[in-house]
Amino acid sequence: MEILLLVVLILTEIGFGIFELTNKDVKREWSKRRLFVSGIEILTYLIMIFLPKIDFGFRFKCLFIVLVMRILISAVSFLVNIKNEKEKKRAAIVCSMLFGILIIASSLIPAFVFKDYNGRPLTGEHEVAVSSAILIDPSRLEEFENDDSFREVPIHFYYPADTDKITKHSLPLVIFSHGAFGYYQSNTSTYMELASHGYVVISLDHPYHSFFTKDSTGKIVTVDPQFIQSVLYIQNSDLPDEEIYPETSKWMKLRIDDVNFVIDTVKTAVKQSPDESWFYDENNPEKIDCILNMIDVEKIGLMGHSLGGATAVTVARRDDIDAVIDLDGTMLGEEIDMKDGKVIYNDEAYLTPILNVENENHHDQSIEAKKSGYTYINNVIMDNARNGYTTYFEGSGHMNFTDLPLFSPMLAKSLGTGSVDPKVCIDKVNEIVVEFFDCFLKDTGELNISEKY
Repeated sequence: MEILLLVVLILTEIGFGIFELTNKDVKREWSKRRLFVSGIEILTYLIMIFLPKIDFGFRFKCLFIVLVMRILISAVSFLVNIKNEKEKKRAAIVCSMLFGILIIASSLIPAFVFKDYNGRPLTGEHEVAVSSAILIDPSRLEEFENDDSFREVPIHFYYPADTDKITKHSLPLVIFSHGAFGYYQSNTSTYMELASHGYVVISLDHPYHSFFTKDSTGKIVTVDPQFIQSVLYIQNSDLPDEEIYPETSKWMKLRIDDVNFVIDTVKTAVKQSPDESWFYDENNPEKIDCILNMIDVEKIGLMGHSLGGATAVTVARRDDIDAVIDLDGTMLGEEIDMKDGKVIYNDEAYLTPILNVENENHHDQSIEAKKSGYTYINNVIMDNARNGYTTYFEGSGHMNFTDLPLFSPMLAKSLGTGSVDPKVCIDKVNEIVVEFFDCFLKDTGELNISEKY
């Protein structure tokens, strides 16, 4: 429907331009007709609101703003030129037409890049509520700034809405870390599904690794361009390990420190109360206290996607972590040093129950690595895992383990998706995530993870 809307509006602009070019009118008459056409365009959009897939949502917000501004500008132009008898020049008519087409087309970009996405159906018994806070780490200066500010880590809670029915300190906690230049909402359907089954989920942002977030002053913090450049350069270049390791270890340290800080701060707040590290809206203290009162800090799971999965795996070596899930992440945090141009891997036994979920190509590469004798870090960890499970999804790509293919198929495809139905894939991912955490955080019994899905 967005294509139909775009075509109608562009044809309106072209029709108006052609009509004016074939009629030598004065500015007064042109301004009058321009106001009329602008009115028709906004009326067209308002009428098409009643058609499927067109609404007042964020996908069409830019268009609505553009159309409103154009009709206001047209009205001012009409009042200014109400007595202007000068002829409207052809060049000005052509420029006005082309500008109109360009600005309308540009304003509809979000409608083509993003899709209507309201999450996936929940299978748990609880309705889900959300809240957020920012944790300020007084032990770390923000390395991406030069103002001596402390590192801030935004956290976002997903939890059962019926808080009055929840026994105090009875719900397991799951903490999620997003991928490189990802976003805390990358796996919202997963958080929602877990929360509907009686979990408190914290999805955190890694500022300057996150696509965008906000700090405690309300300033929007966008992803660091140098970080993007580094990631893309390493992904697309055949660099030796001694050049890659210093960069990846720097990424991992930042993220590992973030997650460790969140775990420690939340555990302290559950056992005592939020201290000066916590920043949240002044209307939120009761809500935050209520969430913290639900959390059982003796049952903590970690998970993440891509670089976030790698982060979760390394942090999960902590004694207080009971289970961890890596969604298609190369476990870079387990690369612990360099010697004679070679990476040194952490080959200590991995004691925390771990689920390693891979896309099909990633799985094939790990199998090939075993056959060829190549040391691949994920194979090292899984071979040393006391309680490890690996599965993969046929026809899946890297981004199929997030909600992005449902929210923006175009962006997801550019970052890597497979032939699998994205709805079917993420629903099954969410199902096995709940099953895995139920087994190890709720002691529900035997786990049945298939080799592939």
